Amino acid sequence: MPAPATRPNAADPQSAAPSRPRVVVIGCGFGGIEAVRALSGAPVEITLVDRTNHHLFQPLLYQVATAGLSAPAISAPIRHVLRREMRRGNLTILQAEAHAIDVAARTVDIGAEALPYDHLIVAAGATHSYFGHPEWAAHAPGLKTLADALSIRARMIGAFEHAERCTDETAREPWLTFVVIGGGPTGVEMAGTMSEIAQHTLPAEFRRIDSRQTRVILLEGSPRVLGAFVPRQSERAREHLGKLGVDVRTGCRVTAIDADGVTYTGDEASGGAEHRIASRTVIWAAGIGGVPLGAALAKSAGATLDRGGRIVVEPDLSLPGHPEIAVVGDLAAARSHGRGEPTPVPGVSPAAKQMGRWAAANLLRRLAGEPTRPFRYIDYGSLATIGRKAAVVDLPLPGGRALRFSGLPAWLFWLFAHIWFLIGFRNRLVVLLDWAWAYMTYERGARVVAEADGAPPP
Repeated sequence: MPAPATRPNAADPQSAAPSRPRVVVIGCGFGGIEAVRALSGAPVEITLVDRTNHHLFQPLLYQVATAGLSAPAISAPIRHVLRREMRRGNLTILQAEAHAIDVAARTVDIGAEALPYDHLIVAAGATHSYFGHPEWAAHAPGLKTLADALSIRARMIGAFEHAERCTDETAREPWLTFVVIGGGPTGVEMAGTMSEIAQHTLPAEFRRIDSRQTRVILLEGSPRVLGAFVPRQSERAREHLGKLGVDVRTGCRVTAIDADGVTYTGDEASGGAEHRIASRTVIWAAGIGGVPLGAALAKSAGATLDRGGRIVVEPDLSLPGHPEIAVVGDLAAARSHGRGEPTPVPGVSPAAKQMGRWAAANLLRRLAGEPTRPFRYIDYGSLATIGRKAAVVDLPLPGGRALRFSGLPAWLFWLFAHIWFLIGFRNRLVVLLDWAWAYMTYERGARVVAEADGAPPP
């Protein structure tokens, strides 16, 4: 008896008809999600690969790390986020890690199988860069994933618990000293929020310690914090941090990090002397670099990496000699080709979204036999919050002008902008209620941890 005929599975790119180009998208961050959305209505087969099952709103990740928000408030399952696109029948989502890319064979190695592709969009993101000192990672975790945020939260809460158990004042002091390395938006937001917790949230919750004696020290290598902003706003940010009790030290170069603290050299004004901070909680917010997959792809494709490990791309975001491969988001060393000389594209979420959509549009142009277009970044401005009722905003205006303001109006603008761009209505509602409650009471309800990192046995 003959075997029954089988139908190709429309959701399986492996069984798709040859007339439908196979597109593999690696990474479900801002760039990957936007690329999938832009391609979902086209006659292509899409496979989205990510090692996690959720899309993450990274700008608010520090709020999870500092117990202001729970993880589900800033994340959502990928299959839920892309539910409308999946109904169109040409999208497959795989939770798997892309280990390597064979450019010659046009396949992506995900361990159990090799995914073939006709077109590839790599939006694998970035990781922490310790400037040639990977051994620092064990003592100064960075903040890129939910796992990072939950680990930092456990360290922070655990530090106060350790301090409560110390009977010796000298031994207690390092547990109540927090060091944040890096004065960009993440570092400033982390330092300001950590100080608020110590000053306002925890004082009545411990008997042996006074959390108001906590020291939060922010180390920055350049002359000022928030270097992407104009000097006046950087200075306002520094003033706000000072009012919150944060000790801001600029012009500092970190030379060593271990389990007991941080060593750094001061600026020229201090004679470049070496200083030591005894601290059991150090947070790294000083630099990012390309993920290992980026280096593997560059080697396979003969592409170039910049000093940060990002892949140097062509004006249209493709790889030199490989127009079928586009790199977007934090992994791409891209330039904006507007008026005048091309300018570097910043590593921010609006840029990743725009690159994802642009790469998808260029892919469709190639399929239609049309020339691709060089990427042009539209700058919607920069925002950074320092703490309660304090933020800085820099919004570009036509004619090369800019609208810049700080303080409470900037904080309200930052709050509503971030709520607007959250993933779904439920997330927006949860975040709004959590922030309103925290504003009125200083309470932070997400302080529960499974166990504090490094906690001693009872």
